[in-house]
Amino acid sequence: MMRPGLMFKLSVLLACIGVLASGTTGYYAYRANRTMLVREAEQSLLTSTELLGQRFSVASDDIAADAQVLASLPSAAVVAQADVGSGLNARRDRLALVFSSFMAHHPEYLQIRLIARQHYGLELIRFDRTENGAIRVGESGLQEKGQFPYVFDTLALKPGQISISPITINHEHGVHSAEGRPTLRLGTPVANENGMVVGAVVIDVDLVGLLERLQADLPPDFQVYLANEWGDFLVHPDPTQTFGFDKGRRILMQDSFPATHALFEQEQAQPQVLLNGLTQPRQAAGQVLTFVRRPFGQSEGDRFIVLGLSRPLDRVLMGADLLGSSIIRMVFFSSLLALILAILFARALTQPLQMLANAALHFFADHTMEALPLDRTDEIGVLARCFDRMRWEIKSQIDGLHHKQHELTHLASHDVLTGLPNRMLFMEKLEAAIERAGASGEPLAVLFVDLDRFKQINDQFGHSVGDDVLIAVARCLRHVLCNGEVLARLGGDEFIVLVDGPGATEVAPDIASRIVSTLDGELWINEQAMTVGASIGISEFPVNGTTAEELLLHADAAMYAAKSDGHYSWLRYQDLPEEQKLMPVPLAVEKANQTLETVEGKADSLL
Repeated sequence: MMRPGLMFKLSVLLACIGVLASGTTGYYAYRANRTMLVREAEQSLLTSTELLGQRFSVASDDIAADAQVLASLPSAAVVAQADVGSGLNARRDRLALVFSSFMAHHPEYLQIRLIARQHYGLELIRFDRTENGAIRVGESGLQEKGQFPYVFDTLALKPGQISISPITINHEHGVHSAEGRPTLRLGTPVANENGMVVGAVVIDVDLVGLLERLQADLPPDFQVYLANEWGDFLVHPDPTQTFGFDKGRRILMQDSFPATHALFEQEQAQPQVLLNGLTQPRQAAGQVLTFVRRPFGQSEGDRFIVLGLSRPLDRVLMGADLLGSSIIRMVFFSSLLALILAILFARALTQPLQMLANAALHFFADHTMEALPLDRTDEIGVLARCFDRMRWEIKSQIDGLHHKQHELTHLASHDVLTGLPNRMLFMEKLEAAIERAGASGEPLAVLFVDLDRFKQINDQFGHSVGDDVLIAVARCLRHVLCNGEVLARLGGDEFIVLVDGPGATEVAPDIASRIVSTLDGELWINEQAMTVGASIGISEFPVNGTTAEELLLHADAAMYAAKSDGHYSWLRYQDLPEEQKLMPVPLAVEKANQTLETVEGKADSLL
């Protein structure tokens, strides 16, 4: 076994040092980048969460302001304190136009209602949002809502105050699309000119739609979490986790994210922040999360919500992955460069005695075969020329084998003497033509050609002249036939012609006549005139058969009838007398069995 030389050992040592240095640098750069991206993502997510919480508070204030604007309209107090059917329909309609305008400009509003204090909290004006937009509910659809907390709580307030109900699932029935949706209700009292509360304006807000509008400019991979002051999920990426108290089971944020306990145990309503990243992988579960506590509502009490945002950790680290790919490429090229420099340095330190061995080894690579150093006069040049000559010899032998293979393939399907397709190839073409004709409904014809005086010529002049006659006949048949017709030699003095395509059965007799006329003429073989003559039988598809064997058999039968009759040079199978037609194969088998039984019976009687 050959021991590695000095050049190899030195090259490996220097290359390992370079690869180790570049790999270590790349690894620490990748880890530092991951940590930096997570910290930046936490700070960015914290800012987005606080911004979303501020937007939610501002949006709540805007909704409250809309409710106060509607409640402060003079017409609202007049309509609210009037008796039902008091003739204020025109003023109520004008007021409804204002309600309709607010519904049109705020797609997150599910309902806007004017509810009277009297008549058990009867709805006087009500707009519902449906799939087709905001519609006004008619007189027959107005309901009494005085029994609901969001009504009597609002009526108990002073003018100008806002009542914000807990966020719940809307279970009120109606034509609106709010049923079953998370709903936030804001109400404000309607006071008359004496300051007496005579009704209330209540706005139902689609919580999901409101949050979608507030987070419209956030990245699409951000996910929102929202919980009430008890920790019940109101918004969650998985809808099955929300409003557990409405489904008979409570799903709490502090159970899903134990680190949020601190947000719910605080007594003050100041915002609190919780960061979950790589430092707490169990709670983060492959995400970067931030939660903030925000006060909720303007009424007395310590009501608040906990709002959270999350972002998949893999999206956060996408930049690190890209950097990692770049680092891998950088390490690879650095290692490659280190390897090249190590080889060059090692070669500079060692003797150039291995040049010949390296050049000889490179000759075995495929890319070096086209550029062998044939012009060199030393041993490498001799080896290159020998290798090149061997390569060309092998290529020449392979080309010869391919040529022989092609000749064998041709001989397997063609007649050696005439070069025409043989019986096997003709049967394949006939079966393919039958399949095409069966699909298209077009007929085809088979012409069985048998030479009349070939046996006499063969016996009189010998087999060599007979072969020349067959070659001449094949040449004549080629001239008679068109390009689309198939000519083959079945063996001996038998030829076969396939005619397919439109009008095949009409042109077949004409082709047979031309063949007979041509072969009845004189053929010059070795400067001697000979007359061969031919008898032809024609079978047609599908009249005379539907398989290649049947067509060939019936054409053969028609040919023998034409030859034995002596009056015809060609005959079609359907023109034969019934007694000369071949018996169908099943019937022939049955008749043969009957004959056999008769013979066996007579034999038994004789015994």
